[in-house]
Amino acid sequence: MKNIILIALFGILLISCKNSESNKNEISLNYPATKKVDTVTDYFGTKVKDPYRWLEDDTSTETGNWVEKENEFTYNYLAKIPYREELKKRLEKLWNYEKIGAPFKEGNYTYFYKNNGLQNQYVLYRQKGEETPEVFLDPNTFSKDGTTSLGNVSFSKNGETVAYSISEGGSDWRKIIVMDAESKKIKEDTIVDVKFSGISWKNNEGFFYSSYEKPKGSELSAKTDQHHLFYHKLGTSQKEDQIIFGKDQKRRYVGGNVTEDGHYLLISASISTSGNELYIKDLTNKNSEIIPIVSNFESTTSLLDSKGDILFLVTNLNAPNKRVIKVNASNPEPKNWVDVIPETSNVLTPSTGNGYIFAKYMVDAISKVKQYDYNGKLIRDIKLPGIGTASGFRGKKDQKIIYYSFSNYITPSSIYDLNTETGKTSLYKKPAIDFNSDDFESHQVFYNSKDGTKIPMIISYKKGTVLNGKNPTILYGYGGFNISITPSFSIVNAVWMEQGGVYAVPNLRGGGEYGEKWHNAGIKMKKQNVFDDFIAAAEYLIKNNYTSSKYLAIRGASNGGLLVGATMTQRPDLMKVALPAVGVMDMLRYHKFTAGAGWAYDYGTSDDSKEMFEYLKGYSPVQNVKKGVHYPATLITTGDHDDRVVPAHSFKFAAQLQAKQGGNAPILIRIETNAGHGAGTPVSKTIEQYADIFGFTLYNMGYKDLPSKTKVKG
Repeated sequence: MKNIILIALFGILLISCKNSESNKNEISLNYPATKKVDTVTDYFGTKVKDPYRWLEDDTSTETGNWVEKENEFTYNYLAKIPYREELKKRLEKLWNYEKIGAPFKEGNYTYFYKNNGLQNQYVLYRQKGEETPEVFLDPNTFSKDGTTSLGNVSFSKNGETVAYSISEGGSDWRKIIVMDAESKKIKEDTIVDVKFSGISWKNNEGFFYSSYEKPKGSELSAKTDQHHLFYHKLGTSQKEDQIIFGKDQKRRYVGGNVTEDGHYLLISASISTSGNELYIKDLTNKNSEIIPIVSNFESTTSLLDSKGDILFLVTNLNAPNKRVIKVNASNPEPKNWVDVIPETSNVLTPSTGNGYIFAKYMVDAISKVKQYDYNGKLIRDIKLPGIGTASGFRGKKDQKIIYYSFSNYITPSSIYDLNTETGKTSLYKKPAIDFNSDDFESHQVFYNSKDGTKIPMIISYKKGTVLNGKNPTILYGYGGFNISITPSFSIVNAVWMEQGGVYAVPNLRGGGEYGEKWHNAGIKMKKQNVFDDFIAAAEYLIKNNYTSSKYLAIRGASNGGLLVGATMTQRPDLMKVALPAVGVMDMLRYHKFTAGAGWAYDYGTSDDSKEMFEYLKGYSPVQNVKKGVHYPATLITTGDHDDRVVPAHSFKFAAQLQAKQGGNAPILIRIETNAGHGAGTPVSKTIEQYADIFGFTLYNMGYKDLPSKTKVKG
């Protein structure tokens, strides 16, 4: 008996030593305290607690202090990941190559965007003939930290004046600056408080832009829902700008687009992100009325081009995959429309150049391009460099040579020129990047979702990868707002694949890959289809030994952040790591902030009906965190200046997870300061963010060193 006891004690001691040894690699998790308040909202007789609603006040000192403490905790954790700096250096090295955009002609100059490698923002250059190119606009000089970015750039018809917008700190609120293009001198006072706006010139006289009245309270979170279309005449002050549309009509999104000849103004007006009214105004007649073309929100229609009095429009009216029609501007209502390019079984996105229409089709999310004349006669099929995404094919009416870009998940974007008369295409610019595409492979698979719907997914990884269920894998998804996720090269994903990682992207319902029917199959009370599609993608990867739950991370941003939040709360067992970015996490209150109410077409709102409320409550991430559940390691990312999906969504989700986490996996929130929803984020911040994301992911999959150097523990 004595010997048995000694053996038992020795065994306990040995186990304790082993546990002590393994715990050396663990980082302690004493989360900052987050207070709870007794806030309750009654929805159709159901009372819902909201203990962290105080975090919605982005102007309060208390919220600011919470952000500081959470960031301090997060960065202390991330700093202890041994290969974080190594990831950052590799990202910097791979990022550091010259990137050049397709050239475009304005006035006497050819313009193009260029980044010499690690510049925070792209620089706009111009060139006259064969002269040496010169810097035209350098947004890297707009602010010391590189957080002021360049938005729209629009030239007058003669190219002598330019109006460009800037965003400060990532905000959707913009300023418009008017400059003499030749001398590069500012011509007049800056136009301020501009939001969700294009810039469309009326010849050389002035331009149209859009904005809301400045909201009361915080401009980063207060609701904005009445958009106005303004006309700014050169040489006048902003207070003299005329409201063209939106004063007497309450519309959430309004935009103006002038035909290339300056004859007509087309006005788009909508109450949500899907469907629009369309109006027309004759700019050659000062007394002309604004005439409706489409008077409801049941379809989406926009201007493609015009020839004299003939308008060419793109529409999904009676054509879910879209078609091109023509109509006389004097009688533009739908009954007079004539098909130029009829609807097909594939989704159409057209553009124009040199008097031709370029019909870009998506075939299972892959690009196919056809060239037509304005009578709808097929000129030719455009031969593309490979299987992937082709974009561009735009030019002025007299521009014989136009440009397009091509890339896929393992091919960096190159620019090609196209002779529109002969159809001859040739390589214009190929990047000199330290990445060998031949070392990687990318292929498309189809899998069945929960209800049997066939879903496409593209899987990319390094050649020679053994399908043994142990490959670190990122499953990325979006699934909403009729947005299509097509193959494109990403430096950060290249670094992930270099480390032996698998990168998988399914085309979920709710997106636009198969037209409006596909979109509508993932909205409102069909939103669960999107989550089911994503879960089925994960299960496919696991079943086919690309990875396992121990090595799977799920990632998505914005609506994709909601996707990650819903998936990890419904199936926390399915993944090891969750990476929701700038996500819509409180589905009961999203429509209370900034332009959130405009998303109601996709989501519905908790105010619509008891049934809609209950459906939203059933999947809303903030309301579905359960105490004691073992949630995966989670790194939530957001920006303190995100005024599209306000950071309170992420704040509340993080607070719920930290309070209720039943396991040992970390729940962190990384809040980028002076940053918004993502557009215009400086390169330096992006590199730091992904070094943190990849480091966190691999560390929580059990890697003591980078996968390219070591095996996982266990």
